[in-house]
Amino acid sequence: MTLRAPELDFDPCDTLAALCKAGGDPLRLNVLRALSNDSFGVLELAQIFAIGQSGMSHHLKVLAQAGLVATRREGNAIFYRRALPNGRLHAALLEDIDELPLPGDVQARIATVHQQRATVSRDFFARMASSFQAQQDLIAGLPQYRDSLLALLDALHFAPGATALEIGPGDGAFLPELAQRFAQVTALDNSPAMLELASQRCAAEGLHNVELKLADALQDEQQPADCVVLNMVLHHFATPAEAFRKLAGLVAPGGSLLLSELCSHDQSWAREACGDLWLGFEQEDLARWATAAGLTPGESLYIGLKNGFQIQLRHFAKPDAHSAFSLRQERNR
Repeated sequence: MTLRAPELDFDPCDTLAALCKAGGDPLRLNVLRALSNDSFGVLELAQIFAIGQSGMSHHLKVLAQAGLVATRREGNAIFYRRALPNGRLHAALLEDIDELPLPGDVQARIATVHQQRATVSRDFFARMASSFQAQQDLIAGLPQYRDSLLALLDALHFAPGATALEIGPGDGAFLPELAQRFAQVTALDNSPAMLELASQRCAAEGLHNVELKLADALQDEQQPADCVVLNMVLHHFATPAEAFRKLAGLVAPGGSLLLSELCSHDQSWAREACGDLWLGFEQEDLARWATAAGLTPGESLYIGLKNGFQIQLRHFAKPDAHSAFSLRQERNR
């Protein structure tokens, strides 16, 4: 006689029980709070919450089993972020968590992790400025998407006196195009070596309406521009989601943010070759971050490259005062 194991019926209460268990620990709630608009690796989270890696791994496992966190592989590294709400209790839990402030020491350690990421990026550009463009061309050089980006830009029909701001201009290859289309162009870079390359190009091409500034676009105060441009820059930022909020503040009301970026990929060699902190981005994530920052997703173009990479060209509009008021009314209905 063959004995069969008893069949276990799925009980919907199991999901709620796992959610309640995962949310029943103050540390796990603070982890979810820290992941509200960011993603971290297990070692970073262990550093942020000052506990051992094995302890943090246990808490993340509990959160993952409850569907509260999701993972994303970046080369050989795995980053954790909050999962999208699945059910009213899940949504209510995250909403209440976001009303709570993180402890001051946790906030300070998060800032330290962000600074460590930013330092890695700055150090790379300081070392590799002279050969950066050759390295960048291994992935996606400007000539591979320039015409498509210009078509997207020209379709926006900026007024004759409009201004532009390019963040991270690299060697300045796109500045001549902006100088032709805008009355005044400002280019920001936090790398003196890269800014020197851009300066040499501006001098060689006589770009008298371009101003170069050594500055951090996400920290230093800047005058808003009608068009803000980032070409293959976002994946060098320590906190892309937070960067969108800062970038939105640099766009004048009624203006636009133009972004060229890699789609999510798994070619981890780009980290070493080009100093990439992130291996591209999902299209949905960029749209979600932009919307949260008060920008409206517009037209998008996608370009597949022979080397397996895919480029996304994205337009995000910032509503003017009248449009913003109408949008708020629509949401409140």
